[in-house]
Amino acid sequence: MPSRMIRELCVLNQAGSMLLKTAMKKLQLSARAYDRILKVARTIADLGGSGDIKIEHIAEAIQYRSLDREGWSG
Repeated sequence: MPSRMIRELCVLNQAGSMLLKTAMKKLQLSARAYDRILKVARTIADLGGSGDIKIEHIAEAIQYRSLDREGWSG
């Protein structure tokens, strides 16, 4: 999914945006990681039947990214 499409389909509210920005700083993530987290959050929202990406979807996506960075993926 190109960045332009991500921006169209993965719209965040203010609280979600603040959470993601805070995580980006604390976890020292790249812009590429930002896009990946947005895509995962969109998928989580879709699986939950939500039309909007909610803060809990973003938090879950960040958690998966944190686990990946810690070497949980093998």
